Amino acid sequence: MGTFLRQWMLRILSFGLTGMYRVYRSHPAIWRAIARNYRPWMGDFARLHAWMTCQFAALDVPAYREHLERGGWRFRWFSLASYPPTDKVGYVKAYPEDARCWKGRVEVAGSVVDESSGSSGTPYNWVRSRRELNTVHRNVAGYTSLVFPSRRLFVINAYSMGAWATGTNTGIAVARIATVKNTGPDLDKIVDTLRHFGPRYDYLVTAYPPFLKHLRDRLAGETWFKGYRMAAMVGGEGMTEALRDYVGDVFAKVRSGYGASDLTIGMGGETTFSVWLRRRIREDAAFRTAFLGPDEQRLPMVFQYNPLETYLETTGEGRTGEILCTINSTAVMAPKLRYNIGDEGTLLSFPEAWERITALAADRPELLEQATRTHLRERMQLPLLFLYGRADSTVSYMGANIYPQDVEYGLYQDNPLADAIEGFALGLEEGADLESRPVVHVQLRPGAVETDPEREQLAKACRAGVLRHLASCSRDFAQSMAEDASAAEIAVRIHPHGTGPFVGGTRIKNTYLVKES
Repeated sequence: MGTFLRQWMLRILSFGLTGMYRVYRSHPAIWRAIARNYRPWMGDFARLHAWMTCQFAALDVPAYREHLERGGWRFRWFSLASYPPTDKVGYVKAYPEDARCWKGRVEVAGSVVDESSGSSGTPYNWVRSRRELNTVHRNVAGYTSLVFPSRRLFVINAYSMGAWATGTNTGIAVARIATVKNTGPDLDKIVDTLRHFGPRYDYLVTAYPPFLKHLRDRLAGETWFKGYRMAAMVGGEGMTEALRDYVGDVFAKVRSGYGASDLTIGMGGETTFSVWLRRRIREDAAFRTAFLGPDEQRLPMVFQYNPLETYLETTGEGRTGEILCTINSTAVMAPKLRYNIGDEGTLLSFPEAWERITALAADRPELLEQATRTHLRERMQLPLLFLYGRADSTVSYMGANIYPQDVEYGLYQDNPLADAIEGFALGLEEGADLESRPVVHVQLRPGAVETDPEREQLAKACRAGVLRHLASCSRDFAQSMAEDASAAEIAVRIHPHGTGPFVGGTRIKNTYLVKES
């Protein structure tokens, strides 16, 4: 009897809260108002809702009920931590789609199957209901209208248009607030579109970061392109400030979104304030220590996110650890319950972040002025996610971890030959002396740098840039270089387009790590 009453109480409350959330998503203006007036107490409410979602699923989702029983779970009132995390291997692969849905049923009419990119190994299928997709579209439209305000917005959707979630859903979402053309990642088609419609619009290109670089290289220097107003919204992988700077001569504003096919798109997004904060952390040692700690050498992405929609936690004792996400909506056909996709990050409320900035600005009042000015652009009060990316995306060498993001900085920052680069990958290779050393494989754009002297010049510039950046951002690497000169023996291999480790054609997202040889 107790279980029956608990089930119906949770059912009524969960559907009621989902209906309340539907109200603030009903129009982008209401979405913006909530984002600008979020308060920390709402996070406690969101945690309670996440607990209710897990408990509701324990009663009504067959796979999750079995998952809990196998782990010896016992019911505890209001304890979200009592529910074991789920992930791709132990939960998604272990149970079929229908068993992971409410009542063990897939909604047939209106459901759409998305496919993950396969960047983690094997592509996966994700079934989403009509109500779930409608929620995603409204959230993306609300964020876009807040960060890219314009009455003449023309979106060129350059995400891949196949079965992947990001491309199709982005096109549908931004059509609520803008004129949209879904070109996919086709440079010629995008150029034709820009020339046909002319400079009377405010253009927003949505794409993966590597493709944005390709588009910048195509447009830079074109005489007909003068007078165009361009911005970009990217996602699918991390973006360095070096790449943001590099494309800045074409795209006046570039903002990243955070999402995952396993969960949803639009989980978080960059704002003017979060980009400013990330740049301060990169440039100012005091900011880095205050926000990341004294020993953290990586530079995370910095997003703002809405816990009412996607409640985030971190594993481990502190706030830094792998991200767990619970989507607080009964509209999600296959509920995501403390789901771990392997991303590492730190969570911080907006008031806590502002308090740290205020302390840092005690003897530097210009910092507080800058923070205030950037915050007033969007006035978003949502908490912050400092995202490091996949926890295992590193190459270890001489006691130091080398991250693809740091390599990208070195390749693009102050490199006069950067426009010849199509992409890169990082790996370890064992030499004749049986020592493994890092290798940066650089793929050229088609037709770029065709002579051996030019390739040697590019390799020299890339190697110098990578070493310079690693020595400046990684104390471990700098110490290794000081103790052993061989630590600087990082090779750069230049490959014509589509050769070497880049054989196999274009992927929708870059693969930054290659297997040891």
